[in-house]
Amino acid sequence: MKSEPDDCSIDDALAASDATVPWTGVRSFQARNFMRDGMHVGDGVLFYHSSCPQPGIVGIARVASGTRPDPTQFDPGSPYYDSTSRREAPKWLLLDVQALRKTRLLGLPEMRATPELADMIVLRRGNRLSITPVDEVHWHLITDRMLA
Repeated sequence: MKSEPDDCSIDDALAASDATVPWTGVRSFQARNFMRDGMHVGDGVLFYHSSCPQPGIVGIARVASGTRPDPTQFDPGSPYYDSTSRREAPKWLLLDVQALRKTRLLGLPEMRATPELADMIVLRRGNRLSITPVDEVHWHLITDRMLA
């Protein structure tokens, strides 16, 4: 799951009450669907900083709740406001993420230089999704070997 550190960094997430943050602002149907259909309470999350000088994985987290409507879609003062979304039929969802630990930066260059990670969605050219699935082989390679 990608977050801009100016919006919510791994340090912000760890400092939050119960180290849990609502993952607001997802405005891609594909990313929303990954969250809604593929993520379950307890699933592991690679916390990834994006749109910063050194993008990459910076922490490990877990899914802490099921999905629910993202209230920012209804707030005209929010950068995530969506005037086409209706309370009775919300378009956008969020779930809570619990930060578990900060890791060393596993940057994009190191990830790209690891042949076993070559087919990760986040490394595909043109990928702009904030949420992408990580298969079990990649999860274990990253968490057991690269971030141990």
